[in-house]
Amino acid sequence: MKGIRRIVVKVGTSSITKGDSVSIEFMDSISRQVRSLKDSGVEVLIVTSGAIGLGLQAMRVTPNPKDIPTKQAAASVGQSILMGKWGDSLSREGLLAGQILLTMDIYSDREGTLNLNNTIDALLKNDVIPVFNENDAVSIKEIGSIFGDNDTLSAIIASSTDSDVLVILSDVEGLYDKNPKIHADAKFISLVKEITPEIIGMGGDPTSKVGVGGMRTKINAATICRDAECMMVIASNSIEDSLVKIINGDDIGTLFISDRSISKKKRWIKSAKAYGRIIVDNGAEDAIMNHKSLLPIGIVEVQGQFAKGDIVSIVCDGLIIAKATPEFSSEDLDKVKGLHSSEIQRAIGKSQKDAILSENIVIMFDMASSERS
Repeated sequence: MKGIRRIVVKVGTSSITKGDSVSIEFMDSISRQVRSLKDSGVEVLIVTSGAIGLGLQAMRVTPNPKDIPTKQAAASVGQSILMGKWGDSLSREGLLAGQILLTMDIYSDREGTLNLNNTIDALLKNDVIPVFNENDAVSIKEIGSIFGDNDTLSAIIASSTDSDVLVILSDVEGLYDKNPKIHADAKFISLVKEITPEIIGMGGDPTSKVGVGGMRTKINAATICRDAECMMVIASNSIEDSLVKIINGDDIGTLFISDRSISKKKRWIKSAKAYGRIIVDNGAEDAIMNHKSLLPIGIVEVQGQFAKGDIVSIVCDGLIIAKATPEFSSEDLDKVKGLHSSEIQRAIGKSQKDAILSENIVIMFDMASSERS
């Protein structure tokens, strides 16, 4: 942990709420640790859950699981309560909180992501603690605008901000080979050097009925961090001064390490929402896996509507093998699919021969390797 300059800490609903109310003691503890870390030269960003739960309590309603509007209304009510509590806790340590609410649609827009990073940099430069949450009041799963859970959101923020460590505080000590709440013989894993299919298989089902982020989403978060050469720690929220201890190198929780990274643009392509799908043949798949550009002749079908530069999924035999930003819109790509390079000019009046340039293609290593093996 030497040389750590920036961390993201994610706190879940089960960490923030105790019974039917907010745990001020827990939030004050996090704030004290943030103050201590800042005094030692470490920048801290917070990702928080809990808005919907707090809103439902305040509204005194119990929604049907499919009652999305009520949950969104609860998020609107609860977010102001949640942010007020964070603001109070941080202010007691002489710190100022800045709220940032995100949706996948904002993150998936390249300009939106660049503006987001500029905002974060400005907040940190002015000694403000950024506090993130998903904008559940407007995010709707059915239209694909959500991150899905705050484990994923925290990993994307850690990757986007070039953070050194993501700390996920949970109601479990870390990663076990089986769910310890069900299996008495579950073995604890303190260090993960590589995210193998075996490690992914240890994800299992969510361990808490309060939050939505189970161990599987935490392992998925670790794969996002890995591409940014960002370490990740899963630790118990009940350990006193856990953040400070982790950054000081104490052996707490499960540590995921990484010695690889890809460019920030490719990280964005890999994590952001795809606006369409390009179905390719096996010859095109081989070319992509060998880091070559995708030619129109290898395209079998174009699905969805997208503009040049939008993110798309590349699919072969029903498997997403890559994500990319194409050189053509969906309309033009549909006209040139299956054509030789020499026929493109006549088909759409453009001389561009590559459907997608190799530098704009990101292979989905984990999915491809696990499915193909």
